Amino acid sequence: MRHVKSHILFLILLLLCQSLAAQKRYERKIEVLKAQKEKITEQEKDALKQEVKDINRRLERGFLTLEEAKQLKEKAAKKRALNIENRLAIIDNQILLLERNQDETLVLSDIDSISDKGVRFGVDIDGKPAFLFGGKNWRRKIKYDRRTYSDLVIAVGLNNAIIEGQSLNDSPYRIGGSRFFEMGWQWRTRVFRNTNFMRFHYGFSFQFNGLKPDDNQFFVQDGDQTILEEFGFELDKAKLRMDNLVFPVHFEFGPSRIRETENSIRYSLKNQFRIGLGGYGGFNLGTRQKLKYEANGDPIKEKLKRDYNTSDLIYGLSAYFGFDGILLYAKYDLNPIFKDAIVEQNNISLGLRFDL
Repeated sequence: MRHVKSHILFLILLLLCQSLAAQKRYERKIEVLKAQKEKITEQEKDALKQEVKDINRRLERGFLTLEEAKQLKEKAAKKRALNIENRLAIIDNQILLLERNQDETLVLSDIDSISDKGVRFGVDIDGKPAFLFGGKNWRRKIKYDRRTYSDLVIAVGLNNAIIEGQSLNDSPYRIGGSRFFEMGWQWRTRVFRNTNFMRFHYGFSFQFNGLKPDDNQFFVQDGDQTILEEFGFELDKAKLRMDNLVFPVHFEFGPSRIRETENSIRYSLKNQFRIGLGGYGGFNLGTRQKLKYEANGDPIKEKLKRDYNTSDLIYGLSAYFGFDGILLYAKYDLNPIFKDAIVEQNNISLGLRFDL
């Protein structure tokens, strides 16, 4: 009988302790909610200060008039005041809900939301998650002032050579048949903080420069010299192609249009004049010659991949100008086409460039 009384006393004490612990948890939740009420006003006021600071900065840069800045500040103040009112009402309702149900509530998790960090859904029972679904990032945060953009660059046109001691009209290469192709990726960054008039362009490109000799000639490598000789059969095609990897750098000048919203500032080059001046440097990836002819009635195609004494290092000057993404483009190699040549030749190209 004594043991039974001891067990009953122990159970009563245990239930009393649990009741006191539950009461403390309940009181603690009420205290936390009341503390949140005090922080809400401070948080919204800090957010308003930051918005006003951003508006003043845009006003100083000339992106807003005084009247526009005033209207935006009034709108921001009204929004923050309503935020305070609504958020305090939410806390008050949570306190009433706890008091009415003595902390025995079934609620959705307060972090069920869609945000810039992802998606999360769940149900909490008595403050503990019953089930939860999480998602990966699905939306990027918009950058307010974007200074760097990127484009695919494609260029195509005529190719030839400037030969020491003679004019371009006397070139041994076909004016219309010698062509070049270039493809690469570029980044452009606004140089100055408050204007987009000057941009710094940089990136990488693959250049394919072709030379087609005239008068049934082809390229012959003779030791450290590469010369043109007449071919033994009638050539349908003879072409030397030099493949280069280069890293262009340009300073670009020209106006742009400003597209401004409450959340972002963007500079558009659409339908605007542009001019770029700069150069490039890189490496020769390979050189090959393609011959197409007929011998004894049989069509023959030859692809000869050799060094042909072409320069290993590629460097030169380039420029472009035009409107929007369609530009007239010129480039000139400062390095000679053939190393140690008796008569120096430099590659030159003229064509169209497309910034896509």
